[in-house]
Amino acid sequence: MRYAQGGGLTVERRRFRERIRYEAGERFGRGERTAAIAKDLRVSERSVERWRRAWREGGTAALASAGPPKLPKLPDDQFAELEKELALGPAVHGWEDQRWTLARIRALIAWKFSLDCSSAAVWRLLHRHGWSWQCPARRALERDEAAVGLWKKDVWPQAE
Repeated sequence: MRYAQGGGLTVERRRFRERIRYEAGERFGRGERTAAIAKDLRVSERSVERWRRAWREGGTAALASAGPPKLPKLPDDQFAELEKELALGPAVHGWEDQRWTLARIRALIAWKFSLDCSSAAVWRLLHRHGWSWQCPARRALERDEAAVGLWKKDVWPQAE
């Protein structure tokens, strides 16, 4: 399943936050108080204090965006190739059932791209591209709906 937007901040949103930090830096130079800056920029005082400390130590350059927290292990073109492989289904790749697990996707990445990564890295990669986990609805094959209905009608009221 795909989200409308992937996880993390977009480039535009990072630039917007960077502009706010730069504006705070200009106000630090004018000697304005932390509370006033936080109120005007609609951020927490703690954030302004953290930015002020960085500004004191490294100047305006210290307020620049550091970019995304971690660059993805697979570039976008390779991830598009991975999506095509995932669309084929697990059976094409040798698994009996139709469930993609993190371990299976990890094995597919290792085979296809010669890249070893952890299950957590696979999850972050999928999440960054808007994928979410799905839990299949399972019902026992032996389930007798008529017996369940009788139990709910007769036994459950007495158990309450």
